Amino acid sequence: MDKVTTHQAEDDIRNESILIWVNGQLKPRAEATVSVFDSGFMLGDGVWEGLRLYDGRWSFLDDHMDRLFEAAKAIDLDIGMTREALVAALFETQRANGMTTDAHCRLMVTRGVKSRPFQHPALSRQGPTIVILMEHSRPSIPRPIKLATVPHIRGLPMTQDPKLNSHSKLNCILACIAAEKAGADEALMLDIHCFVNTTNACNFFIIRKGEVWTSTGDYCMNGITRQKVIDLCRANDIPVFERNYSLVDTYGADEAFLTGTFGAQTPVGEIDGRRIGTGGMGPVTQRLRDLYMEMVKP
Repeated sequence: MDKVTTHQAEDDIRNESILIWVNGQLKPRAEATVSVFDSGFMLGDGVWEGLRLYDGRWSFLDDHMDRLFEAAKAIDLDIGMTREALVAALFETQRANGMTTDAHCRLMVTRGVKSRPFQHPALSRQGPTIVILMEHSRPSIPRPIKLATVPHIRGLPMTQDPKLNSHSKLNCILACIAAEKAGADEALMLDIHCFVNTTNACNFFIIRKGEVWTSTGDYCMNGITRQKVIDLCRANDIPVFERNYSLVDTYGADEAFLTGTFGAQTPVGEIDGRRIGTGGMGPVTQRLRDLYMEMVKP
């Protein structure tokens, strides 16, 4: 297969008839719309979370809610619902769609509809727009991912903090486009010091001589799956380091993998035309994936 994405899923006809929660109402897919004056559509002004349903349970739900409400506070966005009410809406949407496992949710909160098409947040006077979109979603990634290093970086907190899961993803989209133009599936992005950082959509790990390495975390998304992998390493006597490392270290790695809510741990087979290890799922990656799947079981 020529093109592979880290969010590639099996086709599921049930997704044609899903119900989507929009500001308190469950609407059929074709009717689940927001205004062209919405802050998220107009300016990318909003935050979101991606959640995964395994065997009737939303994995790490408290962590996701913590991150969402923290991000909303950081951008001075009043969600307008309590944490408990938002979780109740999540469960309502799940029940309405009859979902029990292998479902993915994108929970989005924007600053809401603007009175005029300009930037100032005071023009968003109607309250937030909240959307809960769930799909039946079983990952279908047929081969290890190919990465290409791109010139786009994750920047400093005083520009747009990379820890914010914001609706504005243009920097990452441009990185992804650059990687595809280079014949890869996804972009490997460096930090401001040119150390290896993250990909355009996932957190990134390498394994060298049995040690698991990932970035310092200073310039990447504070990934929940990323942290769970670090925790699993520490709990199972697998050496793990959050550190600066270079492309030279990366090219010489025995294994590499990505982490994210959708794909959990996705092996990387090639970076900038260099095969990583055997080019397949390595033993340490497989062990961490097995440990993670045990963790998410109810």
